Amino acid sequence: MNDTLLAQQFATQGYAVAHGMFNTAEVSALTSHYMQLNDARRDQGDTNGLNDGDPLKRYPRMLQMHRWDQMTMQFLMDDRLRVAMTDILGSEPYAVQTMIYFKPPTARGQALHQDQYYLRVEPGTCVAAWLALDDCDEENGCLQVVPGSHQLPVLCTVPADPAQSFTDVTVPVPDGMRAEPVHMRAGDVLFFNGQLIHGSYPNSSTNRFRRSLIGHYVVGEAEKVYKWYHPALRFDGSVMTLGQSQDGSECGVWVERDGTRTVEMRGKTNAVGIAQ
Repeated sequence: MNDTLLAQQFATQGYAVAHGMFNTAEVSALTSHYMQLNDARRDQGDTNGLNDGDPLKRYPRMLQMHRWDQMTMQFLMDDRLRVAMTDILGSEPYAVQTMIYFKPPTARGQALHQDQYYLRVEPGTCVAAWLALDDCDEENGCLQVVPGSHQLPVLCTVPADPAQSFTDVTVPVPDGMRAEPVHMRAGDVLFFNGQLIHGSYPNSSTNRFRRSLIGHYVVGEAEKVYKWYHPALRFDGSVMTLGQSQDGSECGVWVERDGTRTVEMRGKTNAVGIAQ
């Protein structure tokens, strides 16, 4: 998909896949690096939960690795990501977060959610660059997205099923919309809007990981972001000073008005972090 088509799909659907953005050698190097980091954490004595049967305890996600790991910083500042997101957004974004998800065989997924619920960018929103380190499909718990939901405001959460999701909240899918799987090959990058409803089901395979490396960015016109995401970085590595958005921002709930379901802004968020 060329840059023009990428930007068009992002604008209309809220997401777009750049196929083969990272090559096989790059994916292999990144995968080996993060598996070694996970092993090193165990070697240092972090054995919490290894015997309780939850595979996510053996392979827990990592957050903000770019603050101490050079390979992660190189990924976050990769010029291919900068060019693609600048084309998509119309201006160069700022980087605020990195994450690695291992999602080993039989691991739970994450219930449907919106990233902007957590990052609280003002004005505008955030955008994710989600690099597949493994081929992704329904069996190993590929990402599910709700096309067009990026046009909705941030929705208030409801309880999620802890047997299916490692997080305890989700958002209801609007009438007329549905979650769809995004099949990806290792090396593909999924870009998606911070309001896009997305998540994943459990990894039902017995021998396949679904590893993903994610960078989160905020739009170039942003003035504030939530406290966990400072400092914001320009693509040259310099710090961009942003204000801090507050707790308890508004969120929308679905109500019936004259026989039509619509969103009414009346709730309050109470987020403490981000998951992907």
